[in-house]
Amino acid sequence: MSRIPEPVQTPDGPAYEGRLLDRAEEEVVDQGAAFDLRTLVSRRGMLSLAGIGLGAVVLAACAPASSSGSGSTATPSATTPATSPTATVDGEIPDETAGPYPGDGSNGPDVLEDSGIVRADIRSSIDGAATADGVPLTFELQILDLAGGGVPFEGVAVYAWHCTAQGEYSMYSEGLENVTYLRGVQVADADGKVAFTSIFPGCYSGRWPHIHFEVYPDLASITEASNAIATSQLALPESACSEVYAQSGYDGSSRNLATITLASDNVFGDDSAALQLATVTGDVASGYAATLVVGIDTATTPTAGAAPGGSAGGGGEPPAG
Repeated sequence: MSRIPEPVQTPDGPAYEGRLLDRAEEEVVDQGAAFDLRTLVSRRGMLSLAGIGLGAVVLAACAPASSSGSGSTATPSATTPATSPTATVDGEIPDETAGPYPGDGSNGPDVLEDSGIVRADIRSSIDGAATADGVPLTFELQILDLAGGGVPFEGVAVYAWHCTAQGEYSMYSEGLENVTYLRGVQVADADGKVAFTSIFPGCYSGRWPHIHFEVYPDLASITEASNAIATSQLALPESACSEVYAQSGYDGSSRNLATITLASDNVFGDDSAALQLATVTGDVASGYAATLVVGIDTATTPTAGAAPGGSAGGGGEPPAG
């Protein structure tokens, strides 16, 4: 990811791409999600596109560029979605803890205030200064509006985050306090889909391998964690985890995975992740693609978001850096 250009000084103050900064004393990266949205709109000429939804425009503007890198940061080739606009789901996604490392302002750091958080490729920090290593993974969530009859939930904003190959969390783990990788926001398109380019997360002691996500009514709502209409976690299947954890860079993950099951995990254990277990295709060489259909019922009251007392991330303690 390239670094964000410096603002240009004008007679009226600092500006970026012809627009005055909302927070003149702050850098471009700290302008906030609203500034991001205006940047995307201006780039795509949204106001002249009749009939195209906001979610589709934002998603297109945030699509990752083709990678010119090599090794573990290459874009996975196994990216064919397994879901479709007519997908169905057996019920509402369970409410789960956001854990103590959400980065949404509910427990210290708040990446959702940062300009640049709306992005599909989350392998690098927002400022491009650091990149997470690991086996390539793309993951796609298709959000369905159960209160509206199970139709695609176009326009909702999805914030997703997960640990590194070593089981650490950016913004929280020792040595990663100023790193923002493996965190990002996408807006659902007309099919209710969001997709992220990332790496396969590691397995830390006490937790089954997972990806956190929060769903917000729209992009403007993400700066306040209490606005989330759903908070849950995606579980990764054992077969793919075992293959990945045999690779270098995932030291300790195989050992940790051997000590837990979906049934014993204190987040997925209620039903062994019946509605949260992703479908995964691909392999270590070409990368993996995970898909999950997520049903959300706005007629029910969200019950999750906070970390459980005496627990780290819903059971388990990611190692220090």
